[in-house]
Amino acid sequence: MHDATTENVTLLKADELGRIERVERGGQLLIRRDIAAARWWARAFARRAAAREARALGRLEGIDGVPRLLAWNGRVLERSYMAGEPMQVGRPLDPAYYREALRLLARLHRRGIVHNDLAKEPNWLVREDGSPGLVDFQIAWTRGRRGNLFRLLAREDLRHLLKHKRTYAPDRLSARQRAILAAPAPHSRLWRATGKRLYKLIARRIFGYWDNEGQGRIRR
Repeated sequence: MHDATTENVTLLKADELGRIERVERGGQLLIRRDIAAARWWARAFARRAAAREARALGRLEGIDGVPRLLAWNGRVLERSYMAGEPMQVGRPLDPAYYREALRLLARLHRRGIVHNDLAKEPNWLVREDGSPGLVDFQIAWTRGRRGNLFRLLAREDLRHLLKHKRTYAPDRLSARQRAILAAPAPHSRLWRATGKRLYKLIARRIFGYWDNEGQGRIRR
């Protein structure tokens, strides 16, 4: 995976699940996720998450707005770098952004992939040309089967996008979109009532994550 080309490496995040680095190699920018740096008790989970991301990116090859999988050897994942700002920084107000985001989600779902983590604004990018991008496919649905569960999860992908649209461009929501927002899936209601508080406690205390930031911390 690595060659003799000189690398310029910028550490983006280091936590219990490993290291994420921005790497410049031979004039190319890429993102590298190193699982070997994970804590011993989190390494199996980190490896499964990276493998899931590799499968998702492989199946989404050729879709604009999604990183390209460059390499995965069971320890290090490399993907292409997409220039842009996370949604909470870019704050997309243009309705064209949301139209393109809807098309992007439709392309994912046609390939049998559900992102499953689109409530986090950092997973949405506002790219340099103003178009949407998606990153972080660690908990994506990659089974490919499109049964009832797939459709339920795909609808939640859509609903999370509409929640962001409600935040930044609420006057652009259609009546149908407002109806979707008003009717979360049963598993989403159950999650908010039971598991979400525990998840936030674990994410904050162990991994140093905050829902709206999603950045984590640099482990010393």
